[in-house]
Amino acid sequence: MRNTLTIDHDTLVVEPVGLDKLWGLHRRIEVPLHQVRGATYDPGAVHAGKGLRAPGLALPGVKWVGTFHKDGDKCYWNVRAGGQTIVVELGEGAPFARLYLTVGDARAVVDRLNAAVTA
Repeated sequence: MRNTLTIDHDTLVVEPVGLDKLWGLHRRIEVPLHQVRGATYDPGAVHAGKGLRAPGLALPGVKWVGTFHKDGDKCYWNVRAGGQTIVVELGEGAPFARLYLTVGDARAVVDRLNAAVTA
């Protein structure tokens, strides 16, 4: 499954699809655009250490969904192996330091999000 990212007025809206809502305990994540620093396409992120999961689902080598804590940062992961992963860097006051997300057409999503942040 993938995540749906939309920009609603001045807010980034991330909606996990299917059972990912249940496993990650987030039906929707909303972040004001002024708290979004930018996004990058990072196909290697899925192999990075995720930290301590609390709460969420981890099926190593397959899928990670939920909140993970590492090096003092709280990050949201919803990625699957073999998918296109983007990393959204968030700023002060945001609910997470970073969002790691599997999306369709990662490069287009990154371009669209970065254009909205700089607009």
